[in-house]
Amino acid sequence: MNHERNAKFRTLTMRWSLLFFVALSALPAAHAAVYQWTDANGQTHFGDRPPAQASSSEVRVNAAPAQADTAARERHQKMTEFVNQQQQEREARQAAEAKARMQAERQSEACRKLHARLKHMESISTFYNLNDKGERVFVSEKQNLQIRDRFRASVREKCGG
Repeated sequence: MNHERNAKFRTLTMRWSLLFFVALSALPAAHAAVYQWTDANGQTHFGDRPPAQASSSEVRVNAAPAQADTAARERHQKMTEFVNQQQQEREARQAAEAKARMQAERQSEACRKLHARLKHMESISTFYNLNDKGERVFVSEKQNLQIRDRFRASVREKCGG
């Protein structure tokens, strides 16, 4: 039991140490010292540690001007707007495609029904109308052909082929 408590304590201590180290390493570089020195050849150097063999002076590093932050924010805002616009266009395109699929499915179902009705019409020998008394009045053979031809033309117009 005591061993488990010690293991948990060590794990917790390691986590806090790691968190502390990460927080420390995340401090901005502007807070770190920058040194400047000139070597024997007359070249100027900069570094985060002063050289042991040459004299150096600490250089003050200023933060980036506010304009850079503003420009970065503007670029970020434009990128965000662009991504949002692309997302909206994608969603609109997907909605249009879904609507087109639904219309195509409805059209296909309507054509299936029209073709079934046409097949049924082909099996009927003659057509009739109902008169005012509700009695059947059969049409002539010529009218039968005209009815079938008009219906076939209508199916071709709506469904093709």
